[in-house]
Amino acid sequence: MRTRTADQPVVVGVDGSEASLRAVDWAADEAALRGVPLHVVYASLWERYEHAVFPAGQEPASERLLTGVLAVAAAKRARARVPGLPVTTEVVPEGPVPVLRRAAHKAAALVLGSRGRGGAAELLLGSVCLALAGRTDGPVIVVRGDHDNRPGHRKGRPVVVGVPDRPADSEAVRFAFREAARRAAPVEAVRAWHRPAHEVSGHPGFTGESAQVQRQRAAEALETGLRAPAGEQPDVEVRRRIVEGQARTVLLDASADAALLVVGARQPRGRFGLHIGRVTHAVLHHAACPVAVVPERA
Repeated sequence: MRTRTADQPVVVGVDGSEASLRAVDWAADEAALRGVPLHVVYASLWERYEHAVFPAGQEPASERLLTGVLAVAAAKRARARVPGLPVTTEVVPEGPVPVLRRAAHKAAALVLGSRGRGGAAELLLGSVCLALAGRTDGPVIVVRGDHDNRPGHRKGRPVVVGVPDRPADSEAVRFAFREAARRAAPVEAVRAWHRPAHEVSGHPGFTGESAQVQRQRAAEALETGLRAPAGEQPDVEVRRRIVEGQARTVLLDASADAALLVVGARQPRGRFGLHIGRVTHAVLHHAACPVAVVPERA
């Protein structure tokens, strides 16, 4: 994972959809919290990439019109939201994935809306967000949930982070602590665990570790994951949650009362190349708050 500098901008990808405008609002607030500029990026082949469906009888807007309106309108919206915020724009005649991946390389964070334009708007998450989450060298934040899920709002609501299976030096946990410090909010560190199969079935023929042992291992992993970032951010309140159940279900439940949900992505190689895990996939689709996907060191 590349070292990021303090002056790198927050980058937001726009496509003209309502969701991307919400992402602009969220990104403007995030840039203000970090004290960095906002960079608005519009990939002018976005709608072609999504196979957007335009209303019958209407012609798609020309590339010139899109170029002249979408990025400028997004920048104007950001400046109105955060007066004095430095905002730049970039329009690139390519598809959104390569454009935003390059932009993310120079960004403090990449912010995206969870839906796109067109008749199959939900497919944007599968086409763009899922193509980028966990595949850049920096955090990707997908703005989900209601519009009140933004930095500086919902004061007191925690930044929730899922502590991973390899918790030591987790970039996701460090990111969660930094975001909580910016918001003067607590971190809610969550670790899920499963009851052994022999205890669930009650069958006397099954043997294995007890539920108590499994829970203790989860507690130890949680403490391992918190040790370094808590030392770096000693003023951040830490709430520990060790919950029995599937990780994706536990995190989705926690997202209902969160300002931000943070998960890590280790980019494992599968048969068809890099892919995100099932937990990340689930929270990107169903979380009740914005989701930050942070790449972990291999």
